[in-house]
Amino acid sequence: MSNRILIVEDEENIRSFINVNLSISGYEVLEASTGEEALSICEREKLDLIVLDIMLPGIDGYKTCENIRKKYPSIAIIMLTAKNQDMDKIVGLELGADDYMVKPFNPTELVYRIRAILRRTGKGIKKEEEEILINGEISLDKRSQKIYKLDNELKLTIKEFQLMKLFMQNPDKAFTRDELLDLIWGIEFYGDIKTVDVHIRRLREKVEDDPSNPKYIETIWGYGYRLKRC
Repeated sequence: MSNRILIVEDEENIRSFINVNLSISGYEVLEASTGEEALSICEREKLDLIVLDIMLPGIDGYKTCENIRKKYPSIAIIMLTAKNQDMDKIVGLELGADDYMVKPFNPTELVYRIRAILRRTGKGIKKEEEEILINGEISLDKRSQKIYKLDNELKLTIKEFQLMKLFMQNPDKAFTRDELLDLIWGIEFYGDIKTVDVHIRRLREKVEDDPSNPKYIETIWGYGYRLKRC
């Protein structure tokens, strides 16, 4: 089961940026734009870690951190601040934050810090669980970079494998064609968006029993694609 992480950030573009990077890394991500919303989510959802911005409308990140730490001491907290000042870091740590990062930050470093905290708190996904992804009859082995349907290895191209890996790390998450282009081909790729459709069609021919009636890779009309959890 994936670790559940809440992103508390009032700037939608930053929140979305963090969400995409954490989702790709296999985490289940929730979002909140205010401290009040974050506290409400904590009441009804089981969370492993919170990425919490200091500068929030209403209840600021410090007060939100203090409230979460009092009520939910088992939830790990990483605080985000745009201020590169020692006092901000000290206050956050004194209020119970486990770590902090100064914006702008490298998303890969954030993922590594999250993994380190979850390992320290005993909530990290076990190595073997991280390396084998399973959805229905499909299994993906990260170590060997191979995909199987039942006991048969599927011969995928590099891009097909990357698409399937992204989907299997994020079951039931819908991706737009633009998101898939950026994540698989890179933001500097200037090819036709139909490239995604072509690769999805070829991937279905290898993964699905009936490509015209897909069981796994669903089309979200007017939006993009998602992998159905089976």
